[in-house]
Amino acid sequence: MIKLIRTDSTNADFIALVQKLDADLKEKDGNEHTFYAQYNKIDNIKNVVIAYSNSTPVGCGAVKHFNDQIMEVKRMFVEIPHRGNGIAGIILDELEKWTVELFYLKCILETGQKQVEAIRLYQKKGYSITPNYGQYIGIENSICFEKHLKF
Repeated sequence: MIKLIRTDSTNADFIALVQKLDADLKEKDGNEHTFYAQYNKIDNIKNVVIAYSNSTPVGCGAVKHFNDQIMEVKRMFVEIPHRGNGIAGIILDELEKWTVELFYLKCILETGQKQVEAIRLYQKKGYSITPNYGQYIGIENSICFEKHLKF
């Protein structure tokens, strides 16, 4: 059974999961990793969700203020042995619920072309491809998504 907790980026389990995420991304992104890493700092993220299986942290995600109407989904990760069980979708659902509770209207996110599982997840969850935003404008490896949320 998966249990979710809401916390922030100071949570030790979140920090440990993000370290595993960064190692995974460094391998997948290769030379482009340094560019992306500068935008994936976890300092001062107030809205973090961690998934636990039998009290073991197995996945995480966060939303971060982008502007007065939009939250940006960040740091989505599920441990390899736990992938394919719907955990990422459960985390994303909770992040969206929290976003609505905070009166934001939309979630946006960026992922890499090589993150095929992530792309499938976001499309399955109703996210639409949108023009690259912010620091991702002109970055060919980046795919940006958005989803308008319902209150």
